Amino acid sequence: MFDFDRYAFMQGAIAFLIAFAAAGVFTVAFKLIYQWVTPYHEQTLIREGNTAAAISLGGALIGYVLPLASALSHTVTLREFAAWALLAAIIQILAFVIVSRLVYRKMAERIEAGETSAAVYLASISICIGLLNAACMTA
Repeated sequence: MFDFDRYAFMQGAIAFLIAFAAAGVFTVAFKLIYQWVTPYHEQTLIREGNTAAAISLGGALIGYVLPLASALSHTVTLREFAAWALLAAIIQILAFVIVSRLVYRKMAERIEAGETSAAVYLASISICIGLLNAACMTA
């Protein structure tokens, strides 16, 4: 006899693995692109113990993953999810560019100098943008 519950679980598990893998790939891609856009080298700064670099990068990642989670729960196809993931990345990177080049021009120097107040400010904006981005994806 055919076990429908087991078959449904297997389909769900496969869909979960595909979605999780796609979200992981998009997150890594976002991190690499974000680090390319920033004028400082986060990995080097973090290895040197720069807490400000870790906070600002962490905030950007959280700000990006929030809309990814929303997109995962509101999309049906992988293509649709990919489109939302791309849009979320563009918005998050634009937020960094606007804040660091127009609103707070010395942001890069302050992050490189390890000023946590600048990092918390940047991380907070990234997370706020991510929350708004995630909320807008539900419409």
